[in-house]
Amino acid sequence: MYSQISANKRKTWFIMAFFLVILGALGWIVSGLTGTPQFFYLAFVVGGVYALIQYFAAAKLALAMNKAHEIQKHDNPRLYRTVENLTIATGMPMPKIYVMDDPAPNAFATGRDPQHAVVCATTGLLDIMTDSELEAVMAHELGHVQNYDIRVMMIVFGLVSAIGFIADMILHIMWWGDDDSPNPIFLALGLLAAILAPLVASMVQLAVSRRREYLADSTSALTTRYPEGLISALEKIRDHGSATKRQNTATAHLFFASPLKGKSLARLFSTHPPIEDRIKRLREMGAHA
Repeated sequence: MYSQISANKRKTWFIMAFFLVILGALGWIVSGLTGTPQFFYLAFVVGGVYALIQYFAAAKLALAMNKAHEIQKHDNPRLYRTVENLTIATGMPMPKIYVMDDPAPNAFATGRDPQHAVVCATTGLLDIMTDSELEAVMAHELGHVQNYDIRVMMIVFGLVSAIGFIADMILHIMWWGDDDSPNPIFLALGLLAAILAPLVASMVQLAVSRRREYLADSTSALTTRYPEGLISALEKIRDHGSATKRQNTATAHLFFASPLKGKSLARLFSTHPPIEDRIKRLREMGAHA
């Protein structure tokens, strides 16, 4: 279990390092097209600004976009006590608890760190889960908080936005720049980068998101000492479906299971690994525990 968590953490940081390489490459291309070396450094400044915006604003936006509302202990004692017991067991600060009025069984966590965290469950999740299954799902969401996944994913989302912005800048320079004879090498690189960079960045974001889901599953099993609870919850969600009424691609990566409709090709671009793969890994962890 511990080796699985360590492996996922290492792979995620490798992916994020690759993200920064993409950002730097785009800055280098813009510098070559404009003859202004400062653009190389500006790329990292833009990425940092976008990441900071996401760092401070993304949690409120995610809650507003999904129409989630905060609850207190008297509103839903079962959910509140489940989260409270898990935070006591892990030594974490108590997060704010929200509920989303949606029949699809799902949940998500957001915030910028454990001191400013939020966990949210749908009414559908609360309706169909047993106590052990609910505990496992919320331990998964708290695992995102504990492992700083919520911070990582906000930074990654900001970098994806920055890469898209710089790719648009490259196209603008190529078509509207006042240089009559741009370097043909940088011209070709600029066109290729403007087309491929946003796609590659999105794929990297998906890879990071999937890794964090596996890590949170591992953390849940470690916290509850009962992988079968999470396996059972995943099986129920697989059978009931996790697509929510509100389809928000911007916040899809936050959820316990994909809240978006669609299969086949959509699966390739999903922010979540297949449920069957998650169940398989949990069973393997239980066998070697």
